[in-house]
Amino acid sequence: MRALLPATLAIALLATPAAAALTTISHTGTFTADDEVQFIPLTLAGPAFVTFVSHSYAGGTNAAGQAIPRGGFDIVLSLFDLAGTLLAQNDDGGADVPADALTGANFDSFLALTLAAGSYTIAVTQFDNEALGPTLADGFLRTGTFTTAFGCTDAQPMFNDVSGVAGCGRTGAWAFDVLSESTIPEPTSALLLGAGLLTLASRRRRHRTRR
Repeated sequence: MRALLPATLAIALLATPAAAALTTISHTGTFTADDEVQFIPLTLAGPAFVTFVSHSYAGGTNAAGQAIPRGGFDIVLSLFDLAGTLLAQNDDGGADVPADALTGANFDSFLALTLAAGSYTIAVTQFDNEALGPTLADGFLRTGTFTTAFGCTDAQPMFNDVSGVAGCGRTGAWAFDVLSESTIPEPTSALLLGAGLLTLASRRRRHRTRR
């Protein structure tokens, strides 16, 4: 039984699922106009499950540990691939994001999807300045100041949301995280298997010699 232990242990390690590597990137900024668009590049070295989540509407703590104040505008996140094709777009994250303390609205953005290795572009805009698609070259819906027409009860010159309740007058602040989870092989598993089999073979040879 002792001779079988190294190989058995190595085989068990080989059967262990591959590790998941989590990479986090936090982005923050401030708009000066309703129709502003902020483009942010993203490069993935390999396929990954990627989550995009904003924090600036309801506030919270981002992946970098930075406290994000509530009160930012109703953010839209749009994702384009290297060719400029619109892959996904989200305005309201619903149950995946917290509700704002004043408006009660879940207006932070949330996207979660599997992406191939490559280069991408994330566009940050104020609702409802959404990407027209199907490509980045098609531009966005709004030009000029437009949120004063949303019927906000405490309207600001810009950055109002459509909730129509106290607190719907917002600021130009935005913040979101990119959480990239990729599956990587365990490089030590195969090596441990080989070492275990060599140890087993060595012990068997010694056992035969003693006889």
